[in-house]
Amino acid sequence: MNFFSLLKRKLIYSLRKKINIDIDNFEEKSLDALFHHYGSDKANVFKINNSTGHGFSKFYNKYFNQIKNKNINILEIGSYAGASAAAFVKFLPNAKVYCFDINISNYKYASKNIEVYGIDVNNEKKVEKLLNKIFLKKNFKGFDCIIDDGSHNLSDILFSLNFFFKHLKNRGFYIIEDYKHPNYYSYNKNVNHILIDELLVKFKNKEYFSSDYITSEEQNSLFNSIKEISTYKGNLKDSDICFIEKN
Repeated sequence: MNFFSLLKRKLIYSLRKKINIDIDNFEEKSLDALFHHYGSDKANVFKINNSTGHGFSKFYNKYFNQIKNKNINILEIGSYAGASAAAFVKFLPNAKVYCFDINISNYKYASKNIEVYGIDVNNEKKVEKLLNKIFLKKNFKGFDCIIDDGSHNLSDILFSLNFFFKHLKNRGFYIIEDYKHPNYYSYNKNVNHILIDELLVKFKNKEYFSSDYITSEEQNSLFNSIKEISTYKGNLKDSDICFIEKN
């Protein structure tokens, strides 16, 4: 993504009128209802066309109920219009959500607890610079939860996991939505590499694997940093989500 394309998208974002969810009168407090209300496909029913959604809310509930009233920081990679970020800050009243997306021109929600950044997450130098700025400004040492709901391309999932996991707090969760898309769709399997479901097994068993994305040293660091990996199947044939807990 070139500089001018990103700049154009940021300009559209800045000019677009947003829906202020802080004054939203929607009273329903269940996470699934919030996903549905704001139009996230994580809900059991996708509001946009009243079709079956991924149904990820019950899995998020399992983890988020433990931290519902805590001050937490969430990084969401791939936010699109901001529907899930809106639901998260409504469900977690003391949470701050940082949204990283290469195209923020679609973003339509606003909240004092949401910060939106138009950035290519594969640009390591720019992302590191942005994270350092956020960490210094906010005076925190890492994220309590990182959610990868980006392109679902195998190369992007691998890069993000390897790069962002170190910015996760101990006992935090790294979540990959639709992690088996490269299994189902050839266009998402854009590099010659073991698939994410296979990689997760390697992590569990602490078995090294051949990779141009994660070095042996980095694999060893991940082996020692991962406490538990849980995988779940949602409503649709391609609805898969994993939760990786850090030691």
